This record gives sequence, C-alpha cells and structure tokens, in this order.
Amino acid sequence: MTRVVIKKIAELIVVLFLVSLGTFGLVSLIPGDPAVAALGPGRAVEEYEAKRLELGLHKGFFERYWDWISSALSGDLGKSMVLGDPVTTRIGNALPVSLQLALMGLALALIVSIPLAMWSARHKGGLVDRAISACTFGVLSIPSFLSGLILIIIFVKYLGWFPRSRWVRPSESIGENLYHAILPAVTVSLLEMAMFLRILRSDLITTLGENFITVAKAKGMSNRHLLVSDALRPSSFSLITMLGIAIGSMIGSTVIVEQLFSLPGMGSLIVDSAFKSDMPLVQGSVLVIAVIYVVVNGVIDISYGYLDPRSRRANV
Repeated sequence: MTRVVIKKIAELIVVLFLVSLGTFGLVSLIPGDPAVAALGPGRAVEEYEAKRLELGLHKGFFERYWDWISSALSGDLGKSMVLGDPVTTRIGNALPVSLQLALMGLALALIVSIPLAMWSARHKGGLVDRAISACTFGVLSIPSFLSGLILIIIFVKYLGWFPRSRWVRPSESIGENLYHAILPAVTVSLLEMAMFLRILRSDLITTLGENFITVAKAKGMSNRHLLVSDALRPSSFSLITMLGIAIGSMIGSTVIVEQLFSLPGMGSLIVDSAFKSDMPLVQGSVLVIAVIYVVVNGVIDISYGYLDPRSRRANV
C-alpha cells in the first residue's frame, strides 16, 4: 500500500504542475492590458511602460511562469493589480464561502440520495421507485442557474422564507449563517443529488442480485441488514468516485450560484477579477480551485486501496 500511495503522490505532483502551467497560460490570454487595468486609463505612455516592467511583462512566458509558481510555492500569489492587497487575503476571505456551500451541498446530496436510492433499489419497479426516477430525470434536465432562479422565485419572492443577497459569516452567528446559506446550498446540491441517486440505485440493484446476497437471504438476514451491511459498501465505489468529481463541479457551479445570490465567494471573486483584467487574482483563484479539485480526487483514488484490496493489487 505504501508503494501505491507514493505512486499516486508522484502522479499528483505531475498533474498539479500541468494544471499550474495551464492556468498561467490560459489566464495570460485574458484580453486587455494589465498595465491599464492596474493604473487605469488616461495615464502617460511612460507610466504604462514602467508598470509593464514592474509586472515583468517584458519577460518570456516560461520565465514569468517560473517567477509566479516559485512565489506560489512559498505562499505568495502576488498582489491584486486593481486593489493592491495580497491575493491570498482576497482568496482567504472568499474561499470559506465557496467551500461551505460545496460541503453543505455535498452533505445534503448524500443525506437525501442514499436513503432514496436504498428504498428505490429495494422496491424496484414500484410506484415510489418510478416517482423518484421521474423526479431524478427532471432535476438532471434543469441547469443550476435555472433551478436557482426557480428557488428564488418560490422561496424568496413569493413565500419570503429566505433572503436572497445577504451573507453572515459563521464567526458572527452560526444560526444566521446556516439560514442564509441553506437555499444556495440546496441549489448547488440538486444536480449531484440526482446523479448520486441514479448511480447508487443502479449499483445496489446489481449487488442485490449477487449470489452472496441470495445466500444471506437464505440464512434469514433481514432486508434492512442486507441493504445496510451487505449491499451498501460494495455498491458505493462508483458513488465514492463521483464524490471527488462532485466537489470540483460544486465549487465550479458556485460561480453561477454566488452570482444569483450575490454571495462573496470564489465565483464572484473570479468573475469580478476577470472583468477587471486582474490577472494575479484570477490566476491565484483558479490555481487554488484546481489544486483542491486535484488533491481531493487524489485522496479518493488512494482511498480505494483501503476500501477494495483488488484495486490496491491492480495499482502495484
């Protein structure tokens, strides 16, 4: 298992290097002059030239990349060209909002999808199973921005149960924080909830048809014991794989959700920085999200070796 972990860590390092290189290259293609973004229009040509020299724009691509990534490895992502404050400070204020929404959405998706998938698999073809399947297809056909608008119209505009554009940090009030975060978290969770449910239901149905389940039934095991103790674990590998992808996609979908609910998270930060051509802030934000995505998927990949010895042997 140690060799598997070392191999996976080496692969992660290579992937992170490629991700950082791609992030730097793509963000460098943002239209606009960084010197104008930093100083504003109407300055003298000499001032713009001096600012370009200060930003290192006269250097080659790989030289600029090396300066950026070496500073990033030491925890310095540079300074915002527009506001002048450290990029890490801006990200430190915005990242907890996006992570909270993603984790709350993930928790909601699991809490709802696992029991429903177990019920549907146990009563395959029944009325409730057909209703759940129909609702799942319906949810999968609705993009996040549309489901968010629907929730805002129903629960904010008409019922008035939730506010739309206010955020309270947990340090101020945990209760108020959860109250303001629940509707955006539900919006983020809907697509993942539907996908989790479909995948787990399908795997549970397959597992319940295996011979060891038939033997357990013959021994008089209860249906609840069969589902929870015998069928759920071997049916959960596809779900675990989806969890890593879901965390990344949830953080990505918060870009839209945060705009809908006017939340000060990473999505709003990236969109605002891109409009202002604030390259250091966009590069740092995208890099942090990419690193989270890659590391989470790497940890889940490594966890397979502990959950299923067959995958451990296959990777040696």
